[in-house]
Amino acid sequence: MRRKLVIGNWKMNGNRAANSALLSGIAAGLTSTGADCAVCAPAPYLAQCQAELAGTSIGWGAQDLSAHAGGAYTGEVAAGMLVDFGCRYVLVGHSERRAYHHESSALVAQKTVAALAAGLTPVLCIGETLEEREAGRTAAVVGEQLGAVLAAIAVADLARLVLAYEPVWAIGTGRTATPQMAQDVHQLLRAQLAGVDPVAAAGVQILYGGSMKPDNAKELMAQADIDGGLIGGAALKAADFLAIISAAA
Repeated sequence: MRRKLVIGNWKMNGNRAANSALLSGIAAGLTSTGADCAVCAPAPYLAQCQAELAGTSIGWGAQDLSAHAGGAYTGEVAAGMLVDFGCRYVLVGHSERRAYHHESSALVAQKTVAALAAGLTPVLCIGETLEEREAGRTAAVVGEQLGAVLAAIAVADLARLVLAYEPVWAIGTGRTATPQMAQDVHQLLRAQLAGVDPVAAAGVQILYGGSMKPDNAKELMAQADIDGGLIGGAALKAADFLAIISAAA
């Protein structure tokens, strides 16, 4: 059985005091659940995560990285810099990066390669918009996004990926994806992975990122191909995040 993984994405939220309260609250309330957990914080707070989470079972990571290892790329953060601060995970291709920063699937693939080369675990975010879903293009869209990465990485690196399906239409819109709707897409993604390496595909964690909350987490994670959650707003409240981690068990 694949081990469940719950990752909290703080987005562009937090300050030193609020972060400290949140991290200490999660650490204090975390018990042995049989699930892994981590937080992905804004880059300025990675040193704080390292300082406050060292020695705990909670991992940490970044929300983005550069496709470049270094050089004249002002404002970007290289994978090696994230490693310097003890990061294990990094989000790549988040829907907000694709939409607001116009990141193409080709660029997301380059960033995934950079993360793997540095020893980081890339959390590859994949998902369709409401317009794309209503046009019946879900399978085509998520297939293209994943396919660009699979074409860029070595087959041996497939097992090092974590996927996160985030239906853009179900995030902060009031619309919800049923557990079966989420499972259907997760199953599609795993089948696409299996076309490259069936053994590795069976072990890849595929997280759900469509507004998972304490009241729907257990039902969602009971689905055969949903291996955890990429949590947004609920990750900013220790009690809610802990409840989702508990549901993952």
